[in-house]
Amino acid sequence: MIGLGCMRLSTAADRDPERAIAVIHAALDAGVTLLDTADAYAHDDTEIGHNERLIAEALRTWGGDRETVEVATKGGLRRPGGRWVPDGRAKHLRAACEASLKALGVAAIDLYQLHVVDPRTALETSVRALAALQQDGLVRRVGLCNVTVGQIVAARAIVDIDAVQVGMSPFDDAALRNGVAEYCRDEGIRLIAWRPLGGERAGRLDKDTALKRIARRHETTVHEIVLAWLCDLAPDLVPIPGATRVETAASLARVRNLRLDDQDRAQLDARFPAGRLLRIPRAERRPADDAPGEVVLVLGMPGAGKTTAALELADAGYARLNRDERGGRLADLVDALDEGCAAGGRRWVLDNTYPSRSTRGDVIECAWRHGVPVRCVQVDTPLAEAQINAVERLIERYGRLPMPEELRADGRTDHRCFGPDAQFRWERQFEPPVLEEGYTAIDRRAFVRRARPDFDTAAVILEVDDILCASASGAAVALDPDDVMVPDTGRALVREHITQGLLPLAIAWRPQIETGETNVERVAESFARLRAELGIDLDIAHCPHRAGPPVCWCRKPLPGLILEFRARYRLDLTRSVLVGRSAADRTMADRLGMRFLDTGASGD
Repeated sequence: MIGLGCMRLSTAADRDPERAIAVIHAALDAGVTLLDTADAYAHDDTEIGHNERLIAEALRTWGGDRETVEVATKGGLRRPGGRWVPDGRAKHLRAACEASLKALGVAAIDLYQLHVVDPRTALETSVRALAALQQDGLVRRVGLCNVTVGQIVAARAIVDIDAVQVGMSPFDDAALRNGVAEYCRDEGIRLIAWRPLGGERAGRLDKDTALKRIARRHETTVHEIVLAWLCDLAPDLVPIPGATRVETAASLARVRNLRLDDQDRAQLDARFPAGRLLRIPRAERRPADDAPGEVVLVLGMPGAGKTTAALELADAGYARLNRDERGGRLADLVDALDEGCAAGGRRWVLDNTYPSRSTRGDVIECAWRHGVPVRCVQVDTPLAEAQINAVERLIERYGRLPMPEELRADGRTDHRCFGPDAQFRWERQFEPPVLEEGYTAIDRRAFVRRARPDFDTAAVILEVDDILCASASGAAVALDPDDVMVPDTGRALVREHITQGLLPLAIAWRPQIETGETNVERVAESFARLRAELGIDLDIAHCPHRAGPPVCWCRKPLPGLILEFRARYRLDLTRSVLVGRSAADRTMADRLGMRFLDTGASGD
C-alpha cells in the first residue's frame, strides 16, 4: 500500500490549487488509497484547514469510488505567524477536529492523528481527548505521530491506536533503530512513513551507486526503488511521498507493481542496514543469553556516576569504550566495538548517557552481529546528585566554577563540559530501558556518594541580600557602595555563627551585571563596603547571570557557588548551615545535605 502526503500542496510558496487537485487525482488514479493531511498544512493560522479543503474538492471532483479512499488528518499544531506551535490541550483538539470535519465535508474522520506531543500537555491528556472524539463518533480511528515506543504503550492503555506516523527514509532511520517500527510490526499497528524520499536530501538518491544499479535492473527510477524498499520492509508500512507534480504522482502506480527480489534486498541491506531490523526477526538476530562474552551498556544522565560502575567492570577484565576518553561521536564507539569484536574481544563495557532506544539499539545490534549478548546497567542517580557530580567535575577540571561561554567553547571537544540544560534535556529525552530492547538483564544501580573525611570544615553560608545587606535608598539590592546598609539582624547572625566556630561565607545574585545596570568592579566595591561594615574578611561569591532558562551552574538553586566554596575551604556540608529566606535557598540546602536556617523576613 502507498499513500500521498499532501502537505506541500498547501505549504509550498508556489502552490497552485488547480495543479494540487490534478496531483491528487493522478495519485488516486495510480491506486493511492490513503491521503494524509492536517489542519495545520497552510501558510499560517489565517488559513487553517487549507489542505483539507483542497482534498475535499479533489475527492468531490474525482471520478473514482470515494469509498476506497481513506483520509487521515491531524490536530495538535497551531500556525501563529507561520510558526509550528504544539497545542495538545483537550479543548484545542476538540475544536480542531470539529473544524477539520467541516473543512473535509464529512460526518466522521477516517483517521485522526495527534500531530505532535505537546511538551506542555501530558500525552495522556491529549490521547484521552482523541478517545473522546472517537467515542462521540467524530473520528473512526486514532493515530499518533512522532512518538516513542513508551508513548505508544501509554496511549494504547487509553485507546486503540490504529496508526503511527514517523519520518522514515534511507537518510532517516531513527524509527527503525528506536524500536518504533518493530513494535508497530509486532503489534499489527500501521506504520505511516512521511518524507520517505528524504525531503531536501532527495537529490542524493540519484547519485547513490547501489540504488542506481538496482533501478537499472528493474528499468525504473531510484525514487521508485526507495518507495518499493519501504513497502517491502513490512506489510503494514505505508510510505506517503509528497508528490507535487502530476508525473510523479502518476508514477506511484509503478511502485505498487514493483517487486524486489532477494538480490535486491541483500544489496539494500548492505547499503541501508537499519532496514534489516524490520525484515529479519529479532529471534534470528539475537544470540543466546548464555553465549560466551558480554557487552555491558552503562547508562545514566550526564554526571550520574557511570564511570565508577564502568571502572569496576574494567578492573574485572572488560575493555572500556567511553566517548569522554576517545572523543568523537557515539557512532564511533559502535565502530570501535565492531572492530574489537571482530578481532576476538568478547567482554566490553560502554558507559555513556544513552538516553534513547535508538542510541542503545546501535550497540545491541553491533554486539548481536558478533554473537555477543548485551546486559544493561542503569545508574539511577537523582537529578540533584548528578548536578553535584557535574559541578565537582568541572571545578576539578578548571580549578574554579566555569562560566557558560567557557562550557560552550570547551564542550565542543570535551563532553564533560556541559551546562545544566544538558541534564534537563536528558530527562526530557530519556526512554527507560526495557528487556524488549534485547538485554539479558537490566541491573539498576543506586548512586551512593562517598564521604570525604578530609573535608572537615564547618561553615555558615549566608544570602547577602535582605539578610547581610539592605539598600539605604530602598532599592531592591544595594548596587552602589554608598547604598550598602547592614541590618542589625545580619550582624547578629554573623556573630552568632562565628561564635559557634563556623566559617562565615556569603552568596549573592547580581543579574544586573549581565543586563548592564552595573559591572563587576562596582559589585566588588559594594561587597568590599559590606565587609568593612561587618568588620570581617567575608568571602562573597555571586552569580552574574540574568533570569530565564538556566545556562550557568551558579544561579540558585543550582549548587555551583556553594560547591566552589566546598572545594576551596574543604567544607563538610553536613555540618554546615545555609541561611536564607527563599524557596530556592531551602531547595539548595536540602539538595546539598545542609541545615537550613530560614530568616523568615527581611531585615530593617
